[in-house]
Amino acid sequence: MRLEPHLDHPGEQAVQRRAGEGGPGWGSAMFDASLSGGFAAFLERQAMLVLASTDAAGAVWATAVAGPPGFARAVDDRTVRIDALPAPGDALAEHLDGGADVGILALEPQTRRRIRVNGTVVRAGAGLEIRTEQVLGNCPKYLQTREITALADPHRPGPARRGAGLDAEQRARIEAADTFFIGSRSPGHGADASHRGGEPGFVRVEGDVLRWPDYRGNSFYMTLGNIELHPRAGLLFVDWEHGDTIQLAGSMRVDWDPEAAAALPGALRIIEFTAEHAVHVPAASPLRWRLVGRSRYNPPLERRR
Repeated sequence: MRLEPHLDHPGEQAVQRRAGEGGPGWGSAMFDASLSGGFAAFLERQAMLVLASTDAAGAVWATAVAGPPGFARAVDDRTVRIDALPAPGDALAEHLDGGADVGILALEPQTRRRIRVNGTVVRAGAGLEIRTEQVLGNCPKYLQTREITALADPHRPGPARRGAGLDAEQRARIEAADTFFIGSRSPGHGADASHRGGEPGFVRVEGDVLRWPDYRGNSFYMTLGNIELHPRAGLLFVDWEHGDTIQLAGSMRVDWDPEAAAALPGALRIIEFTAEHAVHVPAASPLRWRLVGRSRYNPPLERRR
């Protein structure tokens, strides 16, 4: 039986102590193992889910699956059925099976709402089945508002490009992003998928190292708690207009230097990620989106003089 992270996750507790936030039992009423309180209905409305898990070598990755609303649904209060798989060539296409830990982020950019569903996964025909262990609603901070312009693109995903690091095109795309997703996992505590957002350019890239400000959130520190115990992580960048995905696997660390954080408005600390593997899949997602507006919570990138 998996421990509930907000009560018994030593990584989360260590980060909370250092950050001076949260604490034992923090937000315990917000966690549940079942899809109760409207979570099942929310899940069924979605056209995209972000998943986090590991490959056979133990690298952590994040991916996205998509379909018409209803492609993901609650079979019962502890079971989710997803009628989709990652695109061919995706880093997790062959690894979501066998009871592996999986984290799911159900994100609704139209309304800036999201929930997290963490548990274990097995293949079920041409789709996936998840046994839930942790279900949590999240706040709308740093979520950009987007709406779907097309549910299906007639172009099939292109061949995956794999590399040991980032190329110039991938660096440029990442530096222009206003949103990305993080996959993390701590053995014994499960996998988790999360979201980060800000103004375009909030992610800085030097070679194969990405750095971004960590803004104020809900004080659970589910991602950083996993990283505290197990620094392997995966990032996912989505091209919202064309459906391309860039997946990165590597290691993540927290830069607790207050001077580094002070240089960026709203930053509580700086997160550093070193990419060791990259997978770029053209048109991996069939969805197409348009930007409606960016979050009013996004801090500016530079301090005013």
